[in-house]
Amino acid sequence: MNKKLSVKSLLLGLLLIGCQTPQNETKFVKFVNPLIGTAPAATISAIEHGHGLENNSQVVPYVTVPFGMTNWTPQTRASETKCQAPYYYTDSIFQGFRGSHWLSGSCVQDYGSMTIMPISGDLKCLPTVRGSKFSHDNEKSTPYSYQVHLDDYDIEAEVTATKRSGLFQFLFEKEGEAHIVVNPNSDEGQGFVRVLPESNEIIGYNPVHRIYQGLGEEAGFSGYFVVQFSGDFERYGVYQGSELFEMETQVSDLKDLGAYVTFQVQKNEKIYARVGTSFTSIEQARKNLEVETGKLDFKEVKSKLRDEWENILSKITVEGTNEDDKVKFYTAMYHSFLQPRIFNDCDGSYVSFAGGKQIMNSGDRDYFVDFSIWDTYRASHPLFSLLIPKTNADMMNSLLQKAEQGGWLPIFPCWNSYTSAMIGDHVIAALSDAYMKGVIDLSEEQYSYLLQNAFTSPKTDEEYEGGKGRRALKSYLKYGYIPLEDMVFESFHNNEQVSRTLEYAYDDFALGQIAGKKGDLNHARILHQRASNYKNVYSTNDSCVRGKYADGSFVKGFDKYIRQGYITEGTPYQYTWYVPHDVAGLMNLMGGRQAFNNNLDLFFSAGQYWHGNEPSHQISFLYNYSGQPWKTQQLVTKILNTEYSTGVGGLSGNDDAGQMSAWYVFAAMGFYPVCPSVPEYVISGPHFDKITIAFENGKELVLNAPGATSGKNYIQRVKFNGVETSKTYLNHFDIRKGGVLDFKMGSKPNMEWGTGINDRPFSMLQEKYSD
Repeated sequence: MNKKLSVKSLLLGLLLIGCQTPQNETKFVKFVNPLIGTAPAATISAIEHGHGLENNSQVVPYVTVPFGMTNWTPQTRASETKCQAPYYYTDSIFQGFRGSHWLSGSCVQDYGSMTIMPISGDLKCLPTVRGSKFSHDNEKSTPYSYQVHLDDYDIEAEVTATKRSGLFQFLFEKEGEAHIVVNPNSDEGQGFVRVLPESNEIIGYNPVHRIYQGLGEEAGFSGYFVVQFSGDFERYGVYQGSELFEMETQVSDLKDLGAYVTFQVQKNEKIYARVGTSFTSIEQARKNLEVETGKLDFKEVKSKLRDEWENILSKITVEGTNEDDKVKFYTAMYHSFLQPRIFNDCDGSYVSFAGGKQIMNSGDRDYFVDFSIWDTYRASHPLFSLLIPKTNADMMNSLLQKAEQGGWLPIFPCWNSYTSAMIGDHVIAALSDAYMKGVIDLSEEQYSYLLQNAFTSPKTDEEYEGGKGRRALKSYLKYGYIPLEDMVFESFHNNEQVSRTLEYAYDDFALGQIAGKKGDLNHARILHQRASNYKNVYSTNDSCVRGKYADGSFVKGFDKYIRQGYITEGTPYQYTWYVPHDVAGLMNLMGGRQAFNNNLDLFFSAGQYWHGNEPSHQISFLYNYSGQPWKTQQLVTKILNTEYSTGVGGLSGNDDAGQMSAWYVFAAMGFYPVCPSVPEYVISGPHFDKITIAFENGKELVLNAPGATSGKNYIQRVKFNGVETSKTYLNHFDIRKGGVLDFKMGSKPNMEWGTGINDRPFSMLQEKYSD
């Protein structure tokens, strides 16, 4: 378990959990390896279908509380450039610890960040100059601590964290001058730092700018920080570029600026630093630091953070003989609980949405930002509703507050701003799922914002271009699909008309669910009709979706196996299966159950399945709808075994704020939310011998599946609380009451279980399935 591997072999091999924390220290956190996914993906579908950074999960080894405001990571790349994560396993130079707001697993940008770096000997300030070599053999990464030896400086450096603060311990192994350099990571030549020698502090801020809609514009807030040191400085100063200004205290609005402090240390002397952060002000950063750390020392904060992770991971206990599967499972849980991020200060203060012109207060609830909602509505938020519904309710409330403050429900809200970075209108889907599961309620005013998105476009071009409202809604309402003539220029993703049509049809269904529950029968009827718009871009001759013009004709020169401009990040064949709300209706389009199964078989045999991108995530579960659930069991097993590993390249494609990981958590438990807004889960079979889920209501659900970890992955029989069932889905409200699910598993498929018409999951088409 302590095997040491070279960087090259680690990219393809295993990074074993033995190099992490002592195994007797914790019950669950010991299985988490934050380095998984920090190298290029080594999975089959990533290599086959991924493009560029799609082949890297874009996660970094965060030290943070779940959903923390500021996350702390080793930094190997200095910039806040789009699609460049702060840390990559293949890099060999450590530049410091970054207080980061990088959207875990994404291809967006960091913002409002700062970096702190210890140095011994000659003072060097710029990140590309001061960096130190380090070895992965001397790197210890956990959710509650990251420790590394800086070979060039003989320093042992470690970080731990609270919700809004980072604590650092720097052990200088040789006597002499010791420096600590602090800099905001502004790519725009902005920012501010000041040394306060009378209080042993460095303070500063890094202004935040938008991308996508409003590219380069100020977002209306900054990342503020206060750094406090454990001892008096011998010297101090600021710098800009390669020029040092010794004993000067302030520099601002220049490229490559920062500050430093110098100490005289004895051999093996420790210097401590702690950093408070805020998006509101320097004063609030200092207050956050004092409230969260108080008189706690480094060791106490580290222990407290370890306990926080232990507590949230303990909500699911998995048992079995395969230790690697436990590593994958609990690492996936860790990645699932990183975003969205808390934005408010400890007293509830936060800058208002879409410009930050007011200081708001969230009261006794946290206010969240950075919703990668195109991804996370699928499995991440359903996982939160299952395990931590009160927290998910706060997240949903945050989305509704954005609508109240900005006038429109956001499409893809990041850096506390409107964006239309991705397609669809899936904030509606996330809200609908929470509402239909009783996690939240919706006032009439809040409901009106959802209806506004679905039925109205902004009155001014300025509002629309700024990211408010659905893209191409007018075309969608006029034609029942988005024709190829509508290029959708007012979006980061242009074109992609077929994918938009499919996703709007699903979002309309999700909103129709809310309308029905609220008794708004008129809107429920209209939205139910619009939920069938996916049929308008389906080509019967091709058994596939296809680009369509305003005159009703399909695009010429069609190849469903390659990427097309009217499809989002994939092929038409991959997007054909995106009808999560009406699989039965899609089946009828294809000519019935057998034709559907033949087409689905062809899709998988042609190597079209790409797990590294979210639109494929529900496809392997669709055989439950077509009377062949054993194929779902087979495919999910294969994906779990081949698209995830314990190696540093063990995540297939961008993790996208934890969605890729949340998929694993659900699939390993044996069920998945194919259609959020419908309170049920499609069964695929557990992959641990025993799973215990502890719900927030005090109930427990136990899933027994003897032999699942040793290759028995086909369901033979199922009993729920002693009553045999052949249904291939679970009801959310039933399992939340707790109880026991007994799975009899086998090494060969049972082609009788779950094949009846009434055993199949929900589809909008009420007359079940045309066989």
